Amino acid sequence: MRTGTDRPADPVVLGRAAELARLDGLLGAVDGGGPQVLVLTGEPGAGKSTLVDRAAQRGRELGFGILRVRGSEGESGLGLSGVHQLLHPLLPGDGLPAAHRDALERAFGPGAAEYELRLDQLSLCVGVLALIGAAAARRPLLLLVDDAQWLDLGSVDVLAFLARRLEGRPVVLLLAAREEGVPARFDRDFPQLTVGPLGRTAAGRLLDAQPDPPRGRARAEILRQAAGNPLALIELPRALARGRVAGAAEAGAGAGGAALPLTARLENLFAADLAGLPAPTRQALLLVAAAGTADLADLIRAAPELDVVRALDPAERAGLVRVADGRVLPRHPLVRSAVYHAASFHERRQAHLALAAAVAGEPDRRAWHLAAAATGQDAEVADALAESAGRGGHAAAATALERAAELTPDPQLRARRLLAAAQSAMFAGHPQWVGEMSGRVGETTDDPRLRAEASLLGGWALGVTLRHEDALALLLGVAEATAGSAPDLALGALSTAATSVYNTGASSYRAELSRIGGLIEGDGDPAGRAWALAVADPHRERPLLMGHLARASAELGRDESLGSLTAVGGTAWILDETEQAVRVLGRTIDVLRRAGSAGTNATVTQALALALFENGSWAAAEEAADEAFWMATEAGADNVTVGARILRATLCALRGDPVAARTRAAEAVRGVDLRRSLSLHVRHRHAVGMAAFAAGDHAGAYEQLRAVFTRDFRPAPVHYHASLYYLGDLAAAAVRAGRPDDARTVVEAVTRDLAPDPSPRLAAVLHRAGALLTDGDDAERGFRAAVDGPGTDCWPFEKALAHLDLGEWLRRRRRGAEARRHLGAALECFERLGARPWAERAAAELRAAGTAGAGAPAGELTPQERQIAELAAQGLTNRDIAARLYLSPRTVGYHLHKVFPKLGITARAQLRDALATEPETPR
Repeated sequence: MRTGTDRPADPVVLGRAAELARLDGLLGAVDGGGPQVLVLTGEPGAGKSTLVDRAAQRGRELGFGILRVRGSEGESGLGLSGVHQLLHPLLPGDGLPAAHRDALERAFGPGAAEYELRLDQLSLCVGVLALIGAAAARRPLLLLVDDAQWLDLGSVDVLAFLARRLEGRPVVLLLAAREEGVPARFDRDFPQLTVGPLGRTAAGRLLDAQPDPPRGRARAEILRQAAGNPLALIELPRALARGRVAGAAEAGAGAGGAALPLTARLENLFAADLAGLPAPTRQALLLVAAAGTADLADLIRAAPELDVVRALDPAERAGLVRVADGRVLPRHPLVRSAVYHAASFHERRQAHLALAAAVAGEPDRRAWHLAAAATGQDAEVADALAESAGRGGHAAAATALERAAELTPDPQLRARRLLAAAQSAMFAGHPQWVGEMSGRVGETTDDPRLRAEASLLGGWALGVTLRHEDALALLLGVAEATAGSAPDLALGALSTAATSVYNTGASSYRAELSRIGGLIEGDGDPAGRAWALAVADPHRERPLLMGHLARASAELGRDESLGSLTAVGGTAWILDETEQAVRVLGRTIDVLRRAGSAGTNATVTQALALALFENGSWAAAEEAADEAFWMATEAGADNVTVGARILRATLCALRGDPVAARTRAAEAVRGVDLRRSLSLHVRHRHAVGMAAFAAGDHAGAYEQLRAVFTRDFRPAPVHYHASLYYLGDLAAAAVRAGRPDDARTVVEAVTRDLAPDPSPRLAAVLHRAGALLTDGDDAERGFRAAVDGPGTDCWPFEKALAHLDLGEWLRRRRRGAEARRHLGAALECFERLGARPWAERAAAELRAAGTAGAGAPAGELTPQERQIAELAAQGLTNRDIAARLYLSPRTVGYHLHKVFPKLGITARAQLRDALATEPETPR
């Protein structure tokens, strides 16, 4: 029976592709092709029931009859209640032999009670097997058993008997139970599949799919405490939306993170046994929950009157905690939350005070416990918390300073601590948190300097969340207002504004950036000044801008602050000093790591990803983009979330996966208005255009790439900087789409408006574009300028494209020897980067140019490559081939990527003819 293993991943069951594949395998075993029993295990809330539901749905689609039972704690003492529920649709078993009907009647008929003591177990089991067999003779059966840990023992015995005798019958059995509750008859003899926690990607998608998805810190905290548990990811946002949120003060945020309040459903799952535990055990568990990081020695010191080890024994036996290596570990983070919020405030306060006394030698932990126990403002505790902020990472510092501000009686000091907290949160990359705290500064103080600094931070937060116009209204106002009185603050505001100015791409904001910059005297922040000047106009007066970059770079030796490093890295990037940008932004990440904030600034990581991509380090760029995406998603940094997805889509396109590229590009901009963020708009168009190019849709590619320039009589870049680097791709698409005249108009208009001294990178792009659109021998000069320009090795993919174009041009003019040199250089680069469509094109051109070794004959295919190629030639998809050969679709794609150049082809449709004309591979 075909189970359809080539179907796409289920859109509802997120992150369970492997589990769904195993379920498909179980259904496919109904014909005897594999094990006919599968045991699902996992912690409460892991999604076992969802997978059982999905198996039922899939079974119905394939024509299975479905028999189902769900264990009930209330019926676990009722003999055979589970089997009765399972078999109810088939009873009384008309048509069975009399002996089998009689056994079933004795067990399940109206008079079952009077036969209970005389019931023959073997006769019953054989009768059930006969009943199932008779039903399966009409159509295959899928038996589903959920919550098997609560089945009565008699039902477990019957099901185990049945499970061992399914061979030869069109019946499969799926049984789901909690890890610690798998019935003894099923815990060893049958295949098991553990349903573990969701991965980071799936957990984030599931959380975002909720009706009220959390943002910022709340989102990060829910992801942390849910620890991939699907039910927790669904229930915790509901508690948050209802306002059931504890503050850091009362949840021990500095000692292991805030213990989130739970819904009743989660409490029933994670702390159902709590109420029945002895009072000393509950007291010890509360200390564990309040401590956050529960060293057993701390607990013993906190409760000298309590035998902590003995008190924890019932909790360990109940599976709530595990004591090992001198530590007490809750089974799941939500066990801690359930214990913490089951106690009264008085009980929680006493626990924190006891722990504060126990860790008196550790001032930071002591300060946090005293803060959690505080009932009002307390200057001494606030001072201790503020002092501790200097000994952690930026996120930890922001948390400590925010709580210190809440406990600070003096309004001015409270405002300064809030401001410091907001700045730490900015360096940690949490814009929504920054916005919240900077807004409270204005409510706390009338001091103009503090309010201006808060506005600067608030403007940064607005820009990172794609509210560029609001950000610039705030930041440019601060910069102009303080230009004379506080030039350092003004320059900081201007530098921060420059990022939003770049993203909008609007000429009016660039003009304002230049005008206000001229009002600010002095150069106390050379990095900020360089960044603002470069953003305002990166193409004119390049020597002047390079001088500013050099001074800012030299200053880094004396001031290696995050702000200066980020500004220098950004300036180097926008001026096409890409290798320097990679080095400086990499140093910025190192500074974050040394500060204990590794992986906590999405904006820096995204900037590094872009520089790595342009530098030809695609694998590292993809890794950085993935990291930036998840950090930004957790922090609510929408600008980075969209940008990282677009970069990932671009990489998919260039590697030859246009379907994935289009999907990712569409996901990136879903629900986002990019009209106010032209840099992202242009990059999105480029990603979709290159996906079309990779798919051979040159007309579609041209339309997308043409959209990054205006449709005016004299076309101009939609984005003054980003659009320019796509001129070469525009020209390449235009030639293949039959639109060279239109593209020539764009290239000529843009080139006329540029300064005469562009960067080496931009000069190479312009030379390539012009050469592609030039008729006759004059094109050669442009191609050679593109490949021989100074420093062009810094942008390997762009240089390889120029090599490919020049090689093709030379081959068409029968200059094969010269062509092969350029085509070979292009092929080497494309293969190294994994740019499959362009590698295939370069290999085909090399063969046409007379290179015998470009594309080996099919006789040199490995046996596995030939097997895959033959199946692909029959029309099977990668997923079909993977299922047949027990490989992954990715592995199949990898082998086909090697097969195409060996056969000298560029399309799947050519496989059949290519294989027919080539010798067999020796076996």
